[in-house]
Amino acid sequence: MSAVATEPTEPTEPTGSTGSTGSTGSTIPQVRGLPVLGSLPELARDPAAFFVRCYREHGPVFRIRLPGRSLVVLAGPELARYMGSREGQASLGMGTLYDGLTEELGATRSVIAMDGPEHKRLREVMRRGYSREGLKGRLDDLVAITDRRLDAEWRPGTTVPVVDTMQLLVIDQLGTLLTGHAPLDYIDDIRTAVSTMLKVHLAKVRPTVMLRLPGYRRARAQLRALGDGLLRDHRAPADGVAPRLIDDLVAAHRSDPELLPRRDMLTALTGPYVAGLDTVSNTLGSLLYLVLKHPDVLARVRAEADAVFAADHLDDDVLDRLPSVQGAVNETLRLYPIAVSQPRVALRDLEYAGHRIRQGEQVHCAVAVPHFLAEFFPEPMTVDIDRFGDERREHARPGAYSPFGRGPHTCLGKGIADVQMTLTAARIFHRLDLELPSPDYVLRRKAAPAPGPAASFAVRVAGRRV
Repeated sequence: MSAVATEPTEPTEPTGSTGSTGSTGSTIPQVRGLPVLGSLPELARDPAAFFVRCYREHGPVFRIRLPGRSLVVLAGPELARYMGSREGQASLGMGTLYDGLTEELGATRSVIAMDGPEHKRLREVMRRGYSREGLKGRLDDLVAITDRRLDAEWRPGTTVPVVDTMQLLVIDQLGTLLTGHAPLDYIDDIRTAVSTMLKVHLAKVRPTVMLRLPGYRRARAQLRALGDGLLRDHRAPADGVAPRLIDDLVAAHRSDPELLPRRDMLTALTGPYVAGLDTVSNTLGSLLYLVLKHPDVLARVRAEADAVFAADHLDDDVLDRLPSVQGAVNETLRLYPIAVSQPRVALRDLEYAGHRIRQGEQVHCAVAVPHFLAEFFPEPMTVDIDRFGDERREHARPGAYSPFGRGPHTCLGKGIADVQMTLTAARIFHRLDLELPSPDYVLRRKAAPAPGPAASFAVRVAGRRV
């Protein structure tokens, strides 16, 4: 079954290939923009559509202007291979991109800001906690947490602000399962601290004076207190109980304090809240819209969910019995990508697609551009949850699908996020009868600090099914 998507904006058709080829060091095409603002308005309105348009008009390398700065953008299907190659990893890295964010958290370094062998070692420490393995035997707990939040915030007859309530749900899930503590009393502080840090240090859409405001400083102090409390109250798991992320982090700190000193554990311990606040919650919000907008998809998702939850216990291979739900999750990640582009710094002079990029230049890797190219996904603006099944596997072509980024900094939590989003979506549609504001409603979106539904997006809880 398929239905026509109403969001995001359909990209323009190609009008040329300027910059797609050229001699070594040829001039990087400049994208036209407004005086002073440059490309900021178009980028803020729909970053995915903007990058697709620029790729079609200028090729795989182009330069955009933003207020007070410019940056180079790499795009196209070859980018995924390049970012994972030895040459790409030696040429593109984090540089100082996340230094400000790391310092705000009181740390000397964090896994997101590191490159090279130490980054690889620290990812390996955290891998199990963020993988599907980290949820083994805990799926019933995940559903119980979801039910707890649905009972508390999604009451029949009410209108629910989707982004806020999804954030609360995701924080409860990740906190309980990965660290043993759901910091619901800290939710406003987490929102304020994370949003401000990202807008100032990464997106650079807010001035640094925001970091001196009392409200932000109070929220940052609370976030640090949360990390300190998690360490203070930590208890090793009992024999026979699978370790959580926090258990692996504490063990790594004790065995190799140089790799993970105590002051750096804050960023590692609060990572699930920071990541889930925007990534998982925004994707679940977009998924809610996509499914409710297309009744044929809703019927399939609901039928699978009803069958799965008829059992008293969920085994670890339950996702195999939710292909339509997984298809809806994957199609949401394709049409409403969180990882629209990945910021990097040129670690050395490099050459890409015939263009020279100088050491120190900021580079954005627009890995989601192929999501909207018909050569990979026929009728790319059409919602089709069967694209990812064994018979078609449109996403499997090299470079076609990058929902969690590419390269050595590919999202560490993609394994747990897949399980979390699929089961959460299935449980919501199994238990609740939800309605969009109107049949012709079109989702409004925002771009910063991460792409996702606008805060105004709300659904009505028409009733409970179970």
